[in-house]
Amino acid sequence: MPRISRLTRSEVDPALRPIYDRFLRERGNVPYFFRTVAHRPEIMETMAAHMKAVLSTGTLSTKLKELVVVRTSQINCTAYCLASHTAISLKLGWTPEQLEGLKNWRGNAMFSEAEQEAIHLAEVMTLHSHEYTDEDMTRLRRFYSEGEVVELLAAIGLFNYFNRFNNMLQMEPTKPATAEELAEAGVEPVSV
Repeated sequence: MPRISRLTRSEVDPALRPIYDRFLRERGNVPYFFRTVAHRPEIMETMAAHMKAVLSTGTLSTKLKELVVVRTSQINCTAYCLASHTAISLKLGWTPEQLEGLKNWRGNAMFSEAEQEAIHLAEVMTLHSHEYTDEDMTRLRRFYSEGEVVELLAAIGLFNYFNRFNNMLQMEPTKPATAEELAEAGVEPVSV
């Protein structure tokens, strides 16, 4: 039972319906996190826009950003975000072995040096943000521009926020949308 109710498309402020519809088209569901945040439309609107900007803009690939999102969510033990972003990462080309290998990434040949530096950033930022050294930053900057470092920090920071929110609410992984929800939004069901 959710700690805070999740609003359906018909229950939300009409201004949020296009966001629900976009999630249904792009993901096949409206994440329970966003259905919960919909109790405050202004917060949901900005969260959805911020997540889209963080994960879908810039020069770094969404694939790399999703890798650090998964590692952040592993560290924070957030089943909700892990379920969602593991599925997204697999669609983007990461393998189950790589995602499991994140737990022991140091020197792991499954990850390039650049990827290992991004994973290290995610770990330190999540666990001990005051302990990221100048030497760490120098190694990171061998692979990433200042703007790309900002992109990584934004992805890691955003999911530390989302992880904590979802952990506090004991949010369970989102189920696929029903045929009725898809029809209400005018979205065709995806055939497998």
